[in-house]
Formats: sequence, C-alpha cells, structure tokens
Amino acid sequence: MASFGESKRLECRFYEEPFPELESLVMVNVRNIAEMGAYVTLLEYNNIEGMILLSELSRRRIRSINKLIRVNRNEVVMVLRVDKEKGYIDLSKRRVSAEDVAKCEERYNKAKAVHRVMRHVADRCGQTLEELYKIVGWPLYKKYGHAYDAFKLCLSGENEDVFEACPSMDTETKACLTDYVKKKLSPQPIKVRADIEVTCFTYEGINAIREALFKGQEASIDDCPIQIRLIAPPMYVMTTMTLDKDLGVQTLTAAIAAVTDKILLKGGKIDIKMAPKAVSAREETELQAMMDRLAAENAEQDGDDDDENGDS
Repeated sequence: MASFGESKRLECRFYEEPFPELESLVMVNVRNIAEMGAYVTLLEYNNIEGMILLSELSRRRIRSINKLIRVNRNEVVMVLRVDKEKGYIDLSKRRVSAEDVAKCEERYNKAKAVHRVMRHVADRCGQTLEELYKIVGWPLYKKYGHAYDAFKLCLSGENEDVFEACPSMDTETKACLTDYVKKKLSPQPIKVRADIEVTCFTYEGINAIREALFKGQEASIDDCPIQIRLIAPPMYVMTTMTLDKDLGVQTLTAAIAAVTDKILLKGGKIDIKMAPKAVSAREETELQAMMDRLAAENAEQDGDDDDENGDS
C-alpha cells in the first residue's frame, strides 16, 4: 500500500491552470447534499471543492433534491464564480444543455486516459506527477489542443515526432511514455453479440436450422468473422470480434437477415432475443457461466440415462 507521501507525489490536476475559467464546463463528483445545495469535488482539478447552489440545480421548481442530484454521482456543471483566494467555486447544473454534457464527457474521458498514462510514467520514472505534466502533459495540451490527440498521433504511424513539443523530456521518460501509450491506447478489439432463437418444426427440422445458421456465418467479412454457438435449443448466440463497433453491429445485423431469409423459406421462424450490441466482459462472463451450467445439466441427464441402461 502506497504511503501518504507517495500518493501525494502522484496527485495533480489535469490542466495547467489551477482553477477553471468562468462559464467553462467541468466534471464534478457529488460528495454531500445540504440545505444550501450540493458540495462537490472538481475531478479535473485534483478534487478541489465547489458548490452547486440550490437555485442552480434545475430550471424547474425543486420538489425533491434527491431526484435531481445524488451523492457519488458524476455531473457536468458550469462554473459561475471562482474566488481563488478563499477557494470558493460556485457551479450551476441548470445552465448545462444535453449537448454541453456530451462535449464535456468526451473531453473528460480523454483527459482521464491521459492522466492514467501520466501517473504510470511518473511512478515508473520516479518523478512527481506535476513535474511530468510540466515537462510533457501541458506542452502537449498547448500544441495539440488535447494531450490525448497527441498520444493518438504516436499510434498512427505518422512521421511527426509529437514530443518535439517537450524539449526538456529525457530519453528514459520518452521511451517509457511511448511504450505505455502503445500498450494502453492502441485500439482494443470489441465483442459484438446477438442472441437469437431459431426453430423449425417441418420435415427438414434440424437440417433447416443448420443451413440457416451456415447462411448467417457466410455473412462474415475479414474484419468481422462471425461465430454462432448453441446456448440451449432453440437459443443461439452470434458473436464477432472487431475494432469497429458499428461495423460489428452491421455485420451481425446482415447475418441475422441471412438466417431469417433461409429459415422462413424452410417453414421455420426466428426470434431476436437480443439485437446486435457491444457487450461487456461481465455480460460475457455471465453467458459463459450459463453455458457451463447447461452443459453440466446435460451431462448429468446423459449420466442418468447410462445408469438406467446399465441397470436394465
């Protein structure tokens, strides 16, 4: 476990300015709700405190403050006042539009990814996080608009040396930073999945289902190979791994259309239980656990049949 001094060494705001500008949008975490409003910490500014005044929570009449804002939830807010000497920061939630929220969340998520990289490199190279931001992070923000965009250029194979903007960075830090950016910010394959029920009670039955599923697999493309597995009759799971989520969804949608055309032609039917979507590791773990359980149940049933045959 890191000591107090060690953890302080790896703390720093995301941006060069210690306080946000007036009317800028910031991401906050709600810490406490009181009569005056909500006390929050500004996540991009090393958790300095601010307050969303009660009158700035909503444009409408407030019936229940807990329906508007909750402890531990992240919120996008606008900066109304900054008293740098006293450290008071007044914020507004009601002046933020849905479009503002989307823009702020995108910027915050990029800055958080940069922060993780910077924290790791500072730790590995024995520097304070603020020192590394001064040498690398803030010069990149200044030149490229966002340090994340500079890091992405490192991965693009372009000839441009983005770290020319950081003349005081030493060779060891540069090597460590480049290596970690390549490890952590390279595009990761995404699993896209759909769950379907396919049935056919005509003479061709199981053969018709098999043919229809083969038609689905034929919709595979180089960047999106399709796998179809049986969960338990008549439920099947269709998956693909891809770097492009939208392309994965499109490919599985086309595969389902191919299965549908074939099974309807054979007198069967298809029911889409889960439309194509990117799935999390947790959802995949739950699916695998269900398949393992069903496989164990089937094995037990087969074992019971064997015992009965052995006794007779």
